[in-house]
Amino acid sequence: MNHIKILNTDILSNNWYTLKKVTYEFTESNGKTSIQHREAYDRGNGATILLYNKAQASVILTRQFRLPTYINGNPDGMLIECCAGLLDKDNPKDCIRKETEEETGYKITDVKKVYEAYMSPGSVTEILYFFVAEYAKEMKVSEGGGLAHENEHIEVLELPFSEALQMVKNGEIKDAKTIMLLQYAQIAALV
Repeated sequence: MNHIKILNTDILSNNWYTLKKVTYEFTESNGKTSIQHREAYDRGNGATILLYNKAQASVILTRQFRLPTYINGNPDGMLIECCAGLLDKDNPKDCIRKETEEETGYKITDVKKVYEAYMSPGSVTEILYFFVAEYAKEMKVSEGGGLAHENEHIEVLELPFSEALQMVKNGEIKDAKTIMLLQYAQIAALV
C-alpha cells in the first residue's frame, strides 16, 4: 500500500542546493489520513573514503573549514574528516577516486565499497557511499588540498590509526562519516 501522496512541492531556495517544502497526504496503517508539511534539502548524493596503510598503521584524513559547524559553536569552524565529495554526474567509485586525488594528492585505483547510509534523513535527501582503500607513498602524485576554483583549502593529515581513534574518543573528530569509517576499519582490522 502506498501511504504517501505528494500534493504540492514548493522550491524555497535553489541557490547552492535545493530546499523544497513538500505537502503530502500520509495514510496511517489504520487508514486514517493527514496532511503534512516538511522541508527537505536536496544537495545530491556523495561518496567518502578512508585511506589506510596497514604496514604503517596510519590513515589519511583532511582538515577544512565548515561554516555550519562554526555557526553551531565550533570555535574555529575547522573539521577533521575523511575525504568526501558530491557525485555530480559520476558514479560513486569514479567520484571518490577523483575526490581523493584532488583533496589528498593520492591517486588510488583499488577502492572497496563497504556500505551506504543516509546521514541526516530527517531533513537531507543525500545518501552517502562509503569506501576504503589502501594507500602507499608512491601513490602520492600531488600535494592535494582541493580545487582553487571551488575555494577549497584542505589540509592533508597523515595520522597513526591509534591517534585517529583517540581523537574520536576525546572529541577532536566530530564528523559522523569519519567516525563511522574509523570504526569500520577497527572492526574489520584494516589497520
